[in-house]
Amino acid sequence: MKLPFRYEKLGYAALNVTNLDRSVAFYRDLLGLDLVEQTDTVAYLRCSSDHHNLMLYKAETAGLKRVANKLASPEDLTRAYEHYLAEGLHPAWISMEECHALKQGPTFRVREPQSGVLFECYEQMTHMALPFKAALTKIARIGHVVVGSAHYERAVHNLNTIFNFAISDYVEGKFSWMRCFPNPLHHTFAIGNSDRNHLHHVNFMVTDIDDIGKALNRMQKAGIEVVFGPGRHLPSTSIFLYFLDPDGLTIEFSFGMEELPEATARQPRMLEMHPNTMDIWGSSPKERFGKGGEIEADHG
Repeated sequence: MKLPFRYEKLGYAALNVTNLDRSVAFYRDLLGLDLVEQTDTVAYLRCSSDHHNLMLYKAETAGLKRVANKLASPEDLTRAYEHYLAEGLHPAWISMEECHALKQGPTFRVREPQSGVLFECYEQMTHMALPFKAALTKIARIGHVVVGSAHYERAVHNLNTIFNFAISDYVEGKFSWMRCFPNPLHHTFAIGNSDRNHLHHVNFMVTDIDDIGKALNRMQKAGIEVVFGPGRHLPSTSIFLYFLDPDGLTIEFSFGMEELPEATARQPRMLEMHPNTMDIWGSSPKERFGKGGEIEADHG
């Protein structure tokens, strides 16, 4: 089913962290993101010309606050809002005051009810005058956000048929890799079957395979726990490295990814539930891989 709006890309992820200064130091000094601005309660970091690609909010519980996607045009933003309204999902425009703080144009948010993920939709964000300084790690972009859901099948259905996420690959009943259509990257969002709704990991894509090896050594020297990899995923073909942030949230660096063109995309593959699907090199994840992080619920 063709939906009436189109995405451009995953814009940013917003995370809740328990110690803002500690987390800012981690994402700036070990990942290599640029700190754009910071207050007592929130920090904006970037890995592109966008004002921010990661937001950190000071909170009592660490986890995922929201996922923000850039729409392809102002008309797509309006059509998306009307679409979600017609689906009974109660999208809500945020205040102009918050838009100004986010350095964004008109913006609305809507929650996928089965996973609990709050999605933000916007079409404009301030383009920074100076380029991203890739001095530590040559990060190309924020790549994807992955969650676990206790209502997996219904969440996948909603994400595919209502939220316009095209399925690239899946393990039946277990995991689905999705792209915000028509963005060609193999996945900008993914969801797994779990006993609870939770954040699994946030990914940043690097431009050089050497960045994976350098990050491995940098994290180990800093005493950061590496929880999976390096390895290579069967879906997406990416070379990966997963490690934990100060709150135990799983963060991934990856290099390379399959792209699926809009007009000639292959059909989704039904992959085997096998360790080699996650890593064709044969490594195994540690216990804390993808376990930390709540999904922030409505406060009302």
